[in-house]
Amino acid sequence: MSEVYLARTNQKLNFVRLHLDALQAAQNSNSWSKHALIESYQESILFHLVSAYSSLLREIAERYQVDVNSVTTLEDLVRGFETSGFESPELNELLQLEADPHNWLHQLQQSYAACWKAVDKEKPSSVASLSEIQVMQVNPNHAGDAGVFSEYQNWLGQMRQLVEKLREGMQEW
Repeated sequence: MSEVYLARTNQKLNFVRLHLDALQAAQNSNSWSKHALIESYQESILFHLVSAYSSLLREIAERYQVDVNSVTTLEDLVRGFETSGFESPELNELLQLEADPHNWLHQLQQSYAACWKAVDKEKPSSVASLSEIQVMQVNPNHAGDAGVFSEYQNWLGQMRQLVEKLREGMQEW
């Protein structure tokens, strides 16, 4: 069996670690582009975490000889297992994790989905003068950046634990 998805999952987890290091450096910098760097690294961390999860799904599909080319989401993996007639404790665990809104995996996916939503800024309700320049900071409150960093570190730790646990279970299969 090729273990291309095992290597890909590991690679994505390493990318998360690298981007966490870069995020921490950006948070500690005094650069004029500090906030743009922070937001950029935050989104890239989410991308790599979700990519690691997607690769893990394909890793599971590969192990159970389900068509990996049809698997991108957990729903795809469920369909693949239904088609093949297999059952899997790994699949059941992932279904539970994704379904629980208080779980880290569900929250990770919600955060990633939020990256794709564009929100219009509210227009000022009253303008003193048409010639007056209206200045509005795009993201005025970066007070929560340390909390986001901690959350991302936690998600990386949780993802690594999940990967190790599921791989151990698949070794027995």
